[in-house]
Amino acid sequence: MKQRAPKNRTLTCSDEELQQLSQKIAKITMPVSAQELHLQVICADIFKAAKNLPECFVDLLVLDPPYNLSKNFNGHLFKRKDAINYQDWFQIALDVLTPTLKKNASIYVCSDWKTSMLIAPILEQNFYVRNRITWEREKGRGAKANWKNNTEDIWFCTNGEEYYFNIESVKLKRKVLAPYRENGMPKDWQQESAGNFRLTHPSNIWTDMTVPFWSMPENTDHPTQKPEKLMAKLILASSKPGDFVLDPFLGSGTTAVVAEKLNRRWAGFELNSEYCCWALKRIEKACRDSKIQGYKDGVFWERNSLAEQNKPTRKSEIQEDLLV
Repeated sequence: MKQRAPKNRTLTCSDEELQQLSQKIAKITMPVSAQELHLQVICADIFKAAKNLPECFVDLLVLDPPYNLSKNFNGHLFKRKDAINYQDWFQIALDVLTPTLKKNASIYVCSDWKTSMLIAPILEQNFYVRNRITWEREKGRGAKANWKNNTEDIWFCTNGEEYYFNIESVKLKRKVLAPYRENGMPKDWQQESAGNFRLTHPSNIWTDMTVPFWSMPENTDHPTQKPEKLMAKLILASSKPGDFVLDPFLGSGTTAVVAEKLNRRWAGFELNSEYCCWALKRIEKACRDSKIQGYKDGVFWERNSLAEQNKPTRKSEIQEDLLV
């Protein structure tokens, strides 16, 4: 096991924990019902396991497949394909997953900018494409002959013309720099002890994310882990409590963790057994602590602003709210 700094909060599993948690990983060898799938982290290849899934049970599909990049996922290698082969691979993924969707289901598909060019026409052929969200990753390697790449895309699609979307659940709380008054009263903003704030409708450009890293308790060693805050926005906007959320490329479990915290039903598939164990450990913690960094009292906050609002006094509180 690698040596870590004393203040590193990255979630890990000891050999003993891996042995214990591996006993809780689900397997699917025959057709199952949605009720049997609920709360299951399944170690399986979704391309093979999908034949055993029920039809029309998914309210929200969160699809975060390997981008068209060569990447090592803890020993599982995904090699970059030429454009046509990647498109064929992606279409097969949609073919096996589409039967699981309800008619009014929503689909979010994560991608980088290059992969977006490949999957956009395929998404248009299979679903109703509603929007493309671009979010700032904050991280990214510099380049001498190009612009630094620090954004990713999320394609918002629906399976039909009718779908659920709750804009009130995903408003962003922003500081008002030039508050406007009407007849001496605040217009569309509120005065609070920490300043003047307004709840705003979110756009399809998200700059309020903090990518998990070593000082955050949600962080793991997964190379492409998504922030819990990001998944919370997708789940709150496009599902109701009790709806079923499916993630067929679960990774270290962020979708399942957030679905659990927000009282959704969920299931996830992941090829790597160690990632499954990380996910299970995170889910067990989520059952005891439903906090989502950057989201509190039904409101999303701008990055790094909630700690200032809360003004924690105890050391543990300061560490917990340090990054939002």
